[in-house]
Amino acid sequence: MVDLTGALSYASFFLVFATAYAIISLGLNLQWGFTGLFNVGVAGFVAIGAYTSALLTTPAASDRLAGLGLPVAVGMLAAMAVTGLVGLLVGALALRLRQDYLAITTFGIAVTIQLIANNATRLTGGPFGVQFIPKPMQAWFGTGLPWTLAYLVLSLSLLLLAYLAIEKLVNSPWGRVLRAIREDEDAASALGTRSFAFRLHSFVIGSMLMGLGGALYAHFVGFIAPDDFLPILTFQLWAMLIVGGSGNNRGAILGAYVVWGFWTAAGGLMRGWIPQAEQARAAALQVVLIGCLIALMLVLRPRGMLGETKVVAR
Repeated sequence: MVDLTGALSYASFFLVFATAYAIISLGLNLQWGFTGLFNVGVAGFVAIGAYTSALLTTPAASDRLAGLGLPVAVGMLAAMAVTGLVGLLVGALALRLRQDYLAITTFGIAVTIQLIANNATRLTGGPFGVQFIPKPMQAWFGTGLPWTLAYLVLSLSLLLLAYLAIEKLVNSPWGRVLRAIREDEDAASALGTRSFAFRLHSFVIGSMLMGLGGALYAHFVGFIAPDDFLPILTFQLWAMLIVGGSGNNRGAILGAYVVWGFWTAAGGLMRGWIPQAEQARAAALQVVLIGCLIALMLVLRPRGMLGETKVVAR
């Protein structure tokens, strides 16, 4: 007989993770899909959001700084603000670079952030991470399935707000300028557009969404460590955007759910088929399978599952 409670618990657990990734994917889509900014340091911005909210909301601890015990809502807002500020600083320094050079720079920044998190023990807990991150609404719903469902509703609500806000932006004159910069920045600049300012705006807003996704992840899991923000996270998020379709916000969201489902199913199959002694080495097969999925998608649907709809001028 099917355990409905167990199935519902697993489904809601899966959906919370996928929703957090969908919010991050929206931020990446704004940067790449609409502006053409090749950000390969997504994991670093997610880490900043997660650590900011965690350090502000956890109770005081004798072995590290921060731990201010602030409300979770304050932590999430601060995560967006701090990640946006870091995005502003990084963008001001790096966005004059193009394509490969920008990718290398953002990747280096993400690795630096991960190393800081791993070594700044007095602030981040080092390799042991931050524990006892508060989970909102537990006083109302307790633990287990009721709380997971409540957190899922919260996550979906934040995703809906982020989607509506980004849709409003990209369909405004501001969004049309972003597309013009993506297609031909020199031509856009020749028409009097302040390309650098628009690119910076896009980078900052996208970074803020990545920080929000990181905070959602931290408060759901209740524990974060530097190993949660390795470059493989950036690979997963880029796979979500490519599969779903860059330049389309609905595609970015759909890709997050599809790729996370594919990743989770592949992991479950390997745990069932591969001997336990070999599972550590076989974990790399998940990356290979995602790579195959991307290659298949690029052959069959180069623009992704929901590619960008071309706007015809009238």
